[in-house]
Amino acid sequence: MSSHTGNFCIDAEDPYAQTMWWAQVLDDFVIDPEDLIEPGDDECGLLGPDGRWLLFLKVPEAKSIKNRMHICLRPTDRSRDEEVDRVIELGATLVDDLRGGEESGWVVLADPEGNEFCVLRRRGADE
Repeated sequence: MSSHTGNFCIDAEDPYAQTMWWAQVLDDFVIDPEDLIEPGDDECGLLGPDGRWLLFLKVPEAKSIKNRMHICLRPTDRSRDEEVDRVIELGATLVDDLRGGEESGWVVLADPEGNEFCVLRRRGADE
């Protein structure tokens, strides 16, 4: 026997704001029109491939240490560096720049609540 992923949950001070921000970043996780989320909700999320959810759950405490698990993004229609610039314009902050030129490395960013995530280079040789 084995298990399949059901949901990915991230603690949040403001689940609605986090959901709206990540909806701008991701193209494979979207706001479900049947899920009537509102500001102040304790749980909000994005519907992803195969019915999996990226959920943001209200917690009373602010983030205080480095994430033990994080999301890695791989751009689909632009280079890694262009995607880093786009996401920073949306409100991400630079945590660590581990690029080794155009052909290697990644960039660690943080979302508006400080949750770290990485931007990898686009798959394929035409980055």
